[in-house]
Amino acid sequence: MLSRKMIRTSTFKNNLIKRFVPSSILYALPPIGLICLYFYCHSFAPFFSTITHHSSLSASVPAEKGKAYDNGCDYSIGKWVRDNRAPLYNGTTCKITKSQNCIVNGRPDSNYLHWRWKPSECHLSNFEPNTFLKLINNMHIAFVGDSLSRNQIESLICLLSTASKPKRVRHLGSRKWYFPSHNANLSFYWSPFLVRGVQRKNRGPIYNTMYLDHVNERWARDIDQMDLIVLSFGHWFMVPSIYYEGESIIGCFKCHDLKFNYTDIGIYVAMRKALRTTLNSIIERKVVKGNGNYVIVRTFSPSHFEGGWDKGGTCSKSEPYENGEKKLEEMDAEIRSIEIEEVKNAKSKAEQLGFNLEVLDITKLALLRPDGHAGAYMNPFPFANGIPKYVQNDCVHWCLPGPIDTWNEIFLEIMKKGKNHPHK
Repeated sequence: MLSRKMIRTSTFKNNLIKRFVPSSILYALPPIGLICLYFYCHSFAPFFSTITHHSSLSASVPAEKGKAYDNGCDYSIGKWVRDNRAPLYNGTTCKITKSQNCIVNGRPDSNYLHWRWKPSECHLSNFEPNTFLKLINNMHIAFVGDSLSRNQIESLICLLSTASKPKRVRHLGSRKWYFPSHNANLSFYWSPFLVRGVQRKNRGPIYNTMYLDHVNERWARDIDQMDLIVLSFGHWFMVPSIYYEGESIIGCFKCHDLKFNYTDIGIYVAMRKALRTTLNSIIERKVVKGNGNYVIVRTFSPSHFEGGWDKGGTCSKSEPYENGEKKLEEMDAEIRSIEIEEVKNAKSKAEQLGFNLEVLDITKLALLRPDGHAGAYMNPFPFANGIPKYVQNDCVHWCLPGPIDTWNEIFLEIMKKGKNHPHK
């Protein structure tokens, strides 16, 4: 008789192989007071200004280095074009986190809703909820990361809800949705570093602590129950941090803020180590369990503060950047390159073990959408009583519906092409 794990693996293979052949001024608050955003009371997302610090331990990566898609269409190259079609969902048809429900919060313009991403090399289809649901029949899809990971899965849940209504499921360690029509589970695990760590808090240490060689067991303990894992991280690395390997401190970031006599190694070394530890841990554990399937790394989502986040920065632009108007550079490019490189480094080993590892490259297309953030409309009707002295802006997270829905269109294309991946 087949084991439950063997059945799950076989089901995943069959789904992919058989079913498809073809968001005005920021609050003047101390920096620590601005990192609290949404979902769980501890699910924070730090606002930050552009960081240009480059670690001496990590070679600078050219801005345009790295291609995420080895085969087929490179969805990261293209432009935003006008599209007058209405979104599949809105704030009344789907329960959206208040801080991302821009229209309900009084955003007066809807122009940001009427753009679609047009790749240069191929066609990107509109999101088809029934198609996605068929592909994840009898599967558990886990999103692991920070509040932008939550932003994406909420978009996905709203898109899928237009075809099938999910049920909320109580689960220790995650937020979980169940689609009875397809026996499919989607979950979000809060893990902003991916690896084990302690986040800085309003009351407590003013720095993060990360253990770069230990995966975070909050989500990793459930690895054997996950058929597909979507990883994303980045923004929580932008605040002062201390890094450990084993019991030893190997360095820190923004050490002058901490007044500790450690070596400042920047963020890039830490991010690379954290992602490498995560990918290796997933592969090793799932291979041992005999159910290795799919991991997707979603690349870094840039912020769009015009001015420093703590100096009145806003994101008031009402249209996308035109093609060529905004270049990917400095921090955004470096983080994206690290993510792509680490996936490529792990991919060969993973494929030999019957494991699929892919990149969902959204950095460039997200860079061109400063108009899609919640901005002042992270709060309901911020200008109802005139223009206040201070208005808090969110130029990190994305309105729902909005540009982030495109991430899930590309996600679906990756899933559909999964039939071409070797399964051993």
